[in-house]
Amino acid sequence: MNISLRRGERIFINGAVLRVDRKVCLELLNDVTFLLENHVMQAESATTPLKRLYFVIQAMLMSPNDCEAALQLCREMFVSLSSNALDPRIMEGLRAAVRHIEDKRMFDALKVVRGLFPIEEQLTTTAEAENAREVA
Repeated sequence: MNISLRRGERIFINGAVLRVDRKVCLELLNDVTFLLENHVMQAESATTPLKRLYFVIQAMLMSPNDCEAALQLCREMFVSLSSNALDPRIMEGLRAAVRHIEDKRMFDALKVVRGLFPIEEQLTTTAEAENAREVA
């Protein structure tokens, strides 16, 4: 797999953080767990339930040797989200993310959860609009 990075960009590979000082192309010759900097969510951006879940899964991906506490928190979040999620698209996405985590495919779990963000935003916007109408 080839990955192109720009000057100053970071990549997280198997828990290590690498920053390049010039434009570079990396060729990964074996199976590694990596995360590009533009997919890394900062703590202050984890403002919704699904974004908080993404942040926890991200922590497991970035620190694969030290993820027991994050895995336990992730399990608790799945239970909470599953009991509160009424949208079948979110439920199916959560089930897929759980399968990926069980298979230790954290990046695939992140992709699934990131794909649910627009649905969560749409549901939140709709709920806020309904609440505003009820108040008015």
